Amino acid sequence: MHNGNQPLIFELSKEGRIGYSLPELDVPEVELSELIPEEYLRKEPAELPEVSELDIMRHYTALSRRNHGVDSGFYPLGSCTMKYNPKINEEVARFSGFANIHPLQDESTVQGAMELMYELQTALKEITGMDEVTLQPAAGAHGEWTALMMIRAYHEANGEGHRNKVIVPDSAHGTNPASAAVAGFEIVTVKSDENGLVDLEDLRRVVGNDTAALMLTNPNTLGLFEEHIVEIAEIVHSVGGKVYYDGANLNAVMSKARPGDMGFDCVHLNLHKTFTGPHGGGGPGSGPVGVKKDLIPFLPKPVLVKKEDGTFHFDYDRPQSIGRVKPFYGNFGINVRAYAYIRSMGPEGLKLVTEYAVLNANYMMRRLAPYYDLPYDRHCKHEFVLSGRRQKKLGVRTLDIAKRLLDFGYHPPTIYFPLIVEEGMMIEPTETESKETLDAFCDALIQIAKEAEENPSIVQEAPHTTVVSRLDETLAARRPVLRYQKQ
Repeated sequence: MHNGNQPLIFELSKEGRIGYSLPELDVPEVELSELIPEEYLRKEPAELPEVSELDIMRHYTALSRRNHGVDSGFYPLGSCTMKYNPKINEEVARFSGFANIHPLQDESTVQGAMELMYELQTALKEITGMDEVTLQPAAGAHGEWTALMMIRAYHEANGEGHRNKVIVPDSAHGTNPASAAVAGFEIVTVKSDENGLVDLEDLRRVVGNDTAALMLTNPNTLGLFEEHIVEIAEIVHSVGGKVYYDGANLNAVMSKARPGDMGFDCVHLNLHKTFTGPHGGGGPGSGPVGVKKDLIPFLPKPVLVKKEDGTFHFDYDRPQSIGRVKPFYGNFGINVRAYAYIRSMGPEGLKLVTEYAVLNANYMMRRLAPYYDLPYDRHCKHEFVLSGRRQKKLGVRTLDIAKRLLDFGYHPPTIYFPLIVEEGMMIEPTETESKETLDAFCDALIQIAKEAEENPSIVQEAPHTTVVSRLDETLAARRPVLRYQKQ
């Protein structure tokens, strides 16, 4: 039952040890059965470990050192934008006026928080070129679904409820077709051309009077900017459809190009990616949605508005709204962090973010291109995709390469995605990494490529230095052990 040489907290347990002493009870004691229905009460006491405070601290501190995070190492996950989270953002989010308020307080008592939300919406409108923004959605895929529900409501309000198809490129994020399906649409795939971009002829073939929307990531998951983006929007608009922008890759174009100027009708953003909210571990995220004028009536309610007297108000009188999509008003703490980031960077700083992110990606791509296949040999944006086809011929798979990277102390990049690239590795360095870090990571991948040629078993059997050796991912996913059981 040991995880390496680290015992489980239950194995540290010794009867009678106490980690925390509650103060003496100074209110009348109440039987639990008076507060909780009998059928929901445990019949036997919970089997909790009995450990000292010191044991607890050492145990969980030791476990935390085995986790990989952006504060402890390079995190090159493609399309995830795992950039550093500035600690000033954390400090601001902990201000008592933000951290200690309650969403059910009277509006008059939280005007400062509402002003921050309003100003964040205003900044995001400017960054995206949209006419209005909602902060309600909890994360990216939730933002996708929210936008699609607004598009559905728009078509129904215009007597075109028959529009039931959403077009998704074959290089799209996996959440795009999933979100469209959950929103009740039928998914139609549009192919990529030989340059890794949307095939315009195939797009013209699949659009029609049943087209509700096109979902597009730009730059796409190959890290390539859609050169014909204006024409793509015109093709979809010509048949009455809407054009949706997946903003997960906004770090590649922020302050350089705006979705609204490209012809998009709506966009979601990932504040936990582009705007440095903590990312991973299940959240929380934040996936605001921006819309053009004709979709404003369908925004989730309440809508945050600024009154003539300068105060802020939640407007619930929105008869065409798709309704609330999240309890209260979004993940407020992440929104505070994003606001702090935008204000600290300013317009010129956000532009530099894009420039450095693109520079870093192109630098790494060119360093690694001699050692791995480069499916699309052209300038990339914020990320790039390599292929391990050359190594596969030697018996080394991309999964093996990813596991070998663990021995060098790196979190592997995104692998086997997008699906249109055989043995794909998607790498995104972001703007926050130094040249020294990028070089060290490239050196590791170059060494692994040489190992694949000279001694492939080293890579095939990796990792060698981790606490837990090579995992069976399928077994771990299908038969996870999520609770402690005495033997």
